[in-house]
Amino acid sequence: MEARLDYAKLAPEPIRGLYAIGGHLAACGLESSLLELVKTRASQINGCAFCLDMHTQDARAHGETEQRLYALSAWRETPFYTDRERAALAWTEAVTRVSEGVSDEVYEETRRHFNEKELADLTWAVVLINSWNRLAISFRVPPGTYKPSRKAAMQAHASGD
Repeated sequence: MEARLDYAKLAPEPIRGLYAIGGHLAACGLESSLLELVKTRASQINGCAFCLDMHTQDARAHGETEQRLYALSAWRETPFYTDRERAALAWTEAVTRVSEGVSDEVYEETRRHFNEKELADLTWAVVLINSWNRLAISFRVPPGTYKPSRKAAMQAHASGD
């Protein structure tokens, strides 16, 4: 597969905005392991091969287990995730599939595990990965090209540093 165009080079201003949101999320206090699960689950739903490759690599680099990554698409059927992670995954699915609605039940369960600020940040994490998924899928960013060691360089390049 060949990329259709270099959207980051052609429209760097909005990419800087996405990286700014990512920077906020990295420092917001939500667990990095939880954020990687959220990014991976949304990418599974959306079928974004590039983002799946990226976020499973990042998750592994931060100590995530193969077992939890392999079972993520069936998280409801496994004992591998905490109640907080389960709530975040249910929220991720509901916000990603927003046309199906975000039920009061999912909201209330998520609120049991996240305070208002955390829920706002969690929602931004879902919004952000859905944005990245849509860009990568639309412009056919080839999977297999991401390397965790190059992430900082990618962010610096996009931000104009």
